[in-house]
Amino acid sequence: MSQRDVVSWTGIISAYVKCGEHEKAIGLFDQMMASGLVPNEFTFSSVLRACSSLEDLELGMWVHGQMIKLGFESNPVLGSALVDFYSKCGCFSEAFENFKTMDSGDTVSWTTMISSFVKAQEWSQALRLYLKMINLGIVPNEFTFVKLLMACGFLGLEYGKLVHAHVIVWGIKLNLVLKTALVDVYSKCHMMEEASKISKQTPEADVMLWTAMVTGYTQVLDFKGAIDTFYKMRRSGVSPNAFTYAGLLHTCSSLSQLNLGRQIHSRVIESGLEWELSVGNGLVDMYMKCSQTVEDALQAFKEIINPNLISWTSLIAGFAQHGSECEAFQAFVEMQVSGMQPNSVTIAGILKGCVTTEAPTRVRKLHAFSIKAEADSDTMVCNALIEAYARLGMEESAWKFIKRMTYTDVITYTTLATGLNQAGHHAKTLGIIARMLDDDVKMDGFVLSGFLSASAGLAAMEPGKQLHCYSVKSGLCSWISVSNALVDLYGKCGSMQDARRVFMDISKPNVVSWNGLISGLASNSHFSSAFSAFEDMRLEGIHPDKITFLLVLYACSHGGLVDKGLECFYSMSETYGIVPQSDHYVSLVDLLGRAGRFEEALEMIKKMPFRSDALIYKTLLASCKLHKNVTLGEDMARRALALDPSDPAVYVLLANIYDEAGRSELGDMTRQMMRAKGLKKNPGQSWMEVRNKVHLFMAGDRSHPQINKLLEKIESLKLGLRSLGYENEDNEGLSYHSEKLAIAFGLLNTPSMAPIRIIKNLRICRDCHTFTKLVSKLVDREIIVRDGNRFHCFKKGDCSCQGYW
Repeated sequence: MSQRDVVSWTGIISAYVKCGEHEKAIGLFDQMMASGLVPNEFTFSSVLRACSSLEDLELGMWVHGQMIKLGFESNPVLGSALVDFYSKCGCFSEAFENFKTMDSGDTVSWTTMISSFVKAQEWSQALRLYLKMINLGIVPNEFTFVKLLMACGFLGLEYGKLVHAHVIVWGIKLNLVLKTALVDVYSKCHMMEEASKISKQTPEADVMLWTAMVTGYTQVLDFKGAIDTFYKMRRSGVSPNAFTYAGLLHTCSSLSQLNLGRQIHSRVIESGLEWELSVGNGLVDMYMKCSQTVEDALQAFKEIINPNLISWTSLIAGFAQHGSECEAFQAFVEMQVSGMQPNSVTIAGILKGCVTTEAPTRVRKLHAFSIKAEADSDTMVCNALIEAYARLGMEESAWKFIKRMTYTDVITYTTLATGLNQAGHHAKTLGIIARMLDDDVKMDGFVLSGFLSASAGLAAMEPGKQLHCYSVKSGLCSWISVSNALVDLYGKCGSMQDARRVFMDISKPNVVSWNGLISGLASNSHFSSAFSAFEDMRLEGIHPDKITFLLVLYACSHGGLVDKGLECFYSMSETYGIVPQSDHYVSLVDLLGRAGRFEEALEMIKKMPFRSDALIYKTLLASCKLHKNVTLGEDMARRALALDPSDPAVYVLLANIYDEAGRSELGDMTRQMMRAKGLKKNPGQSWMEVRNKVHLFMAGDRSHPQINKLLEKIESLKLGLRSLGYENEDNEGLSYHSEKLAIAFGLLNTPSMAPIRIIKNLRICRDCHTFTKLVSKLVDREIIVRDGNRFHCFKKGDCSCQGYW
């Protein structure tokens, strides 16, 4: 062109902006200014859009200065452009100041400002601005409501319904963008029925709408709904995008659906989306949470071209969850070498994986790192540090850290209780209650569940009942986590009547509720009832998880329900898509071994998709003892010791097999080998609670203040039991097994009609089992013993295990 005026320059600048060539548009604007031409409001509008897209704050402010020089500061077209520019650059106060200078504005400027508040996460401010807008008589459009609905996704369902009503009142046409926004807000509020109805109100649908539906179903963990929607989407001819697949992978992660995750991975490859960052992150997370190994997740991570913070955090947290502590720390270092700085989620994730002997040192190093990174005041990091210190038995460090905190709340104490519970320090966990009272911190449902769990771990009925009363008075019994903890408590205390009563009061039992009921029934020898509860759970439409199948396999194993157990095991993958893990195979081998089906058990070990560990051989070794199979027992002991030569339980089991086979010389030789290696059998301990105090007993320990009376009581009981045919097999003289001491203490210190409840850390031996059974008949008392395997309820000379334990 021989002559270029402001219109031609503005036209070409605008064209480049529309095509996304923002830097070229800025270059043309510089040439125009250099030519001496004066821009008009349309030129400035296009240039500001380019600055917004580039998020170039310095250039945009210079353009704003030029506008003021030329007298365009009150132009309504440029007012909206300035609001949009400052909000996209994160300068929300400047955006609002420019908006206030506008006389009254129009729909575009008001919508732009509402959008600015939404981007700033000022959800309530966005709605207040909308109210001012309609009070001034400015009519909203579909884009106004799209932005408002984005805010409602965070404010809640009631606000979403109100804005939806305004859409109808204003007669706004339901175009595809607005329909997607409505579907999204109802999905975020877990109202998928309403979201589905809205999606069908008009025939138009694109990948964004379908993805909103898929994501909604994944958020409510509706596995079937998400997959059905995905297939409908494909049949409609709409190709899924990266966000669709990311949502599906999240569902697989939440429900531990490895097989489906692999299928989706293959779909991703077919679609050519494996290089998308969101998909790569979803694959790393899915494989870490669903797979037995970390190899697949590691491979998925390596295929991500430029891993971001989420990628590294998923990898590190996954290593920690798999017990790969060294690999987690190595990835933590590599992340920083790559130039990516960990955030609070990364630090908290790696802290949860600190479990080895080197863990205390590593936790302190992470504590120091968080101080240097100024993350030690972050709530998530603080809680993770407290939990790690408590879990590792570093209780003093945990308390010191709490004292240095400027603010402690119920979450702090919940975290401490969780750590102490995981470390098995249940009595110390209950001691936190007094500290909370001193700090005037009220319990919520989460910390109360932790205290109930501690009571269950101790089988301490009295503290549990007091906490139950508190839950009723405070209204916390309506929390399902509290109800679930109560079911677990009463089940572990041998009071299934109370456990059933609490369960029946739960309006909508979840999988944890059912697991608690099945666990209680199984451990209290109600094996058929446990299996029936499993069937009821399935009829109610509750999807069993890995723990459910472990509990059912336990019930079948200890109840002799071999065929039902096998059917249950195979249904895991065939019906529910749950890949059996090593502990499921251990339970299956125990099931077959107890039934004497050794060939099938050995075949199952061979077919396992992963390498055998010492536990599975030790499990079959215990069955060899039960059936007095010396030859196979020797083989299993050899294999177990090859993998874990320092496990004294293997030597003890093998020695007992020799003893019961009449080969005591080999039994003595095995024990001598164990002592030569410096190995010791774990000491048997029993404890019971009387008047809110826990009394601990150990064989050979004479520190209890009533020890002489206890020994006299045992001798007296032995005299009385002779008439019932009892012959003492406890050859340790006066150092009787701990459960005998506990029984004597219970008889001397509890009301004559009250049940005696005893907890033992090891499996009860045959002599003590016979002794306890006959004592229950001699003194006409119910004696409940929870040993390392199960409950034994002794009553009138019989035991609930029926001699099968």
